[in-house]
Amino acid sequence: MNADVIVIGAGLSGLACALTLRENGLEPLVLEAAEGVGGRVRTDQRQGFLLDRGFQVLQTWYPEARRWLDYGRLDLRPFYPGALVRTGGRFHRVSDVWRRPARLPEMLASPIGILADKLRLLGLRRRCLRGTLEDLYGRPETQALGRLRQLGFSEQMIERFFKPFFSGVFFEPELAVSSRTFEFIFRAFALGDTALPARGMGEIPAQLAARLPAEQIRTGCRVERLGDGAVLLDSGERLRARTLVIATAQAQTARLLGVPLAPALAAGRGTTCVYFATGRAPYRGPYLLLNGEGQGRVNSLLCPSNLSDLYAPAGQSLIAVNCHGAQHNPDALETALRRELAAWFGDRVRGWERLAVYRLPQALPVQAPPVPYPGGGEQRVADRLWVCGDYQCAPSIQWALHSGRRAGAGVARALLGRVAEHSAAGLRWPDDRPALGPIAGER
Repeated sequence: MNADVIVIGAGLSGLACALTLRENGLEPLVLEAAEGVGGRVRTDQRQGFLLDRGFQVLQTWYPEARRWLDYGRLDLRPFYPGALVRTGGRFHRVSDVWRRPARLPEMLASPIGILADKLRLLGLRRRCLRGTLEDLYGRPETQALGRLRQLGFSEQMIERFFKPFFSGVFFEPELAVSSRTFEFIFRAFALGDTALPARGMGEIPAQLAARLPAEQIRTGCRVERLGDGAVLLDSGERLRARTLVIATAQAQTARLLGVPLAPALAAGRGTTCVYFATGRAPYRGPYLLLNGEGQGRVNSLLCPSNLSDLYAPAGQSLIAVNCHGAQHNPDALETALRRELAAWFGDRVRGWERLAVYRLPQALPVQAPPVPYPGGGEQRVADRLWVCGDYQCAPSIQWALHSGRRAGAGVARALLGRVAEHSAAGLRWPDDRPALGPIAGER
């Protein structure tokens, strides 16, 4: 087919870019090396189970997600607003008391941090919600761990809650990430729900791709190199377009542009997710379990089938155990996890069936400070060549979609001299859209 724009990569950025191009009357062709769309956001089916490729969730407050996605059709299933933290050999519930005010006495008595930490959480919340996103990304920047210490949080609170919770978000055990990125993510947790689509995270890119004509997405097409307004596939086929957009991961983008990439950036932030099947879930409720003991292989554990029974066949439960790093030997890791989790749940762990081990060395891009406000970076790298992706700003579904939309709007403006108003709208979204509501069975 003839295309105005070739978009290389069918991750969230590439799909948002292609949709924006179509909104502006341009015809895109999306080329994807993998056999399916989604990039890092994929869900596999195995023995009747739905396996997301690593620990992934959707923050429902994300402005770009609200712009692009039909939450009703995704049938989102929210987590409890908080977590169960294991410390001292027991589980303790940490709750967002702004959503669950009845949990305040429990929170004040919890050993997860001292009383002063609970009061400092109020100050942190106010800080993260204050001002626009431009304001947030314009604040003095340090590492997230340093920011928490500057704000006076105790080492107990940092080790028992902040590290296990947010290291599972950033895949960085020491929270050596931008304080700006940390505050943005804290804002998202405060203003929306954390949820899974009932049929897996892969439903998010699938919903975006379904809005494009089928012939405008070609999977299993790896781009070998670029020419002047053309791409050469590894099959030898050459395709031409008025403009090219590279919407691949950072390492692949650097390869196609022919520019060097620092080894640390090329490596990415890694994680490992081990899936188990069992006849009965080890706990009830839509909780994320965190390891606040300060030792062990487990970072977090969840039962996706507790949120949506579509994640597992009838009579079965799915368990996802998340660990830092992607260098683990699967068999050795499984042995260590069973030993560790036997202390959590008893001998029943021996009967769990290992379904899969996902080792994801590039689960998230590595970004060196400063992390700029994601609305102003240059995406046009040559006269007929653009790039997009969340590696340009802060890694998240929000900024992946935003980067793709910005690139699509920029290409439309360059080719047509205009851009549709709804595609070029600014980033001043309301912060008060209601969350998904209470968890079933919770008061």
